Amino acid sequence: MTDSDIRKVVEEELNNIAPEADLASVDPEADLREAIDIDSMDFLNFITAIHHRLGINIPELDYPKLITLKGADAYIAAHLGSGKA
Repeated sequence: MTDSDIRKVVEEELNNIAPEADLASVDPEADLREAIDIDSMDFLNFITAIHHRLGINIPELDYPKLITLKGADAYIAAHLGSGKA
């Protein structure tokens, strides 16, 4: 999966949670919860959606690594196909 494919998945899942969000205007290093106005439950739904869609196990200790678009992209790229979480 390319970096572009990963970003597409991340954006699709975030759009499912916050359809009104303009992800094109979000700073890749901004906290998603503030940038697109989602609460902790929405963020958990995002983590769960990534897990189900890509089969990546994301332990709770790693949730902060997915707080930004850049972090989510990097985390997913590092864990896809590696069998680790």
